[in-house]
Amino acid sequence: LYSQKYQLAGKPDYIIKEKEHHIPVEYKSSYTNHPKPYHIMQLAAYCQLLEDHFNIFVPYGILIYENNRFTIPNTPKLRFELAKTIKKMRADIKKQTIHRTHNNVSQCRHCSMKNYCTEKLI
Repeated sequence: LYSQKYQLAGKPDYIIKEKEHHIPVEYKSSYTNHPKPYHIMQLAAYCQLLEDHFNIFVPYGILIYENNRFTIPNTPKLRFELAKTIKKMRADIKKQTIHRTHNNVSQCRHCSMKNYCTEKLI
């Protein structure tokens, strides 16, 4: 899926068609009692991609962890946070100031920002 507006591409693990809506579903192979903020932002991006692709409102997305399932509403606040995050990420890449946000070697190995990160663990 591609968003011309955000110059963003990606695809959720699953898309559920529910009446006239397309709902993105993202599966995570970890355990948590609260959805992680970066997973919520990833899901927000999938909501935007689906909206731009199908030209229809996406009311929510679903995050599924090994032990929990969360329905994340696609609110105006979440949309604002997504736009702000994309803008900040692009500015950081341009300035080449990508900071690591974790201490997980496996996460570094599979990170899409590893070519820009100066703090990578691998």
